[in-house]
Amino acid sequence: MSQPPHARIADDIRRRVADGRLREGDRVPSTRQLARDWGVALATAAKALTLLAREGVVVAEPRVGTVVAKPRGRPVSARRPVAPGGDLTRERVVRAAIEIADADGFPELTMRAVADRVGAATMSLYRHVGGKDDLVLLMIDAVVEEFPLPEVFPYGWRARLETSARLQWAAYRAHPWLVKATSLVRPLPSSNLIRHTEWAFAALEDTPIDAMTKMHVHTLLYSFVQGIAVNIEVERQAFATTGLTQNEWMDGQEDNLRTLFETGDYPAFSRVVDDLAGAFDLNLDRLFEFGLSALLDGLTTIIERR
Repeated sequence: MSQPPHARIADDIRRRVADGRLREGDRVPSTRQLARDWGVALATAAKALTLLAREGVVVAEPRVGTVVAKPRGRPVSARRPVAPGGDLTRERVVRAAIEIADADGFPELTMRAVADRVGAATMSLYRHVGGKDDLVLLMIDAVVEEFPLPEVFPYGWRARLETSARLQWAAYRAHPWLVKATSLVRPLPSSNLIRHTEWAFAALEDTPIDAMTKMHVHTLLYSFVQGIAVNIEVERQAFATTGLTQNEWMDGQEDNLRTLFETGDYPAFSRVVDDLAGAFDLNLDRLFEFGLSALLDGLTTIIERR
């Protein structure tokens, strides 16, 4: 029985990686290029890249494309078992879990996947963590700790809130899965996240606003950072699924947008797009900077009013 087209495409890329024609970090052909080269639909080409991504052969790099992944090391069957009470530690379990979430996304994080990564039986993990919920909490604390709050407060409530927001943004940037593990409406008792809460309330302590307003200010700022950061993970997952970069996907929407504009129902939107003349590039870091400044300006009118 002949292989389906997406499997043939995947096999070809695997061979190129195996014989060295494609090396770690090299960009593999885009979905559009594969569709053209193989004479298949975009969905078929995307399916091939998705299969390779699941196997760990390639990885999606936002704003770069699909590249050859770093080898994951020895197969599971060849891993050295970790003896009970040996070198398997809580820190090693947590670090392995973070590596999986960083590379494959939060949905791929399972206790079995962590056990495979450290070369241990799944049940042995429970000597070090209470379960997946406990593990996720430890992961959150670990990655937030990579971006510690300064020991000395900067001067003024605005500088203090800005410091916290930037450090949270850096954590989301480095570990996009973090946005899936944290919730505004169901917050987890992460000691390191609560340090940001303490920092925010201490920053607002000498301001004239009441306790309810302080809570709203802190919650609004946290949700702003998280809300922008959601798009980092959304884009990473979309790229892994479709094989299309953000720009490639937008290019594919041009005809649809043109059809909408030609109806005349969206004149203001159309004029803005015409004025931009293709110069707009949705950069999340720039959007974060713009939004943070605007949000703090708005909060100033509330916090410093007399």
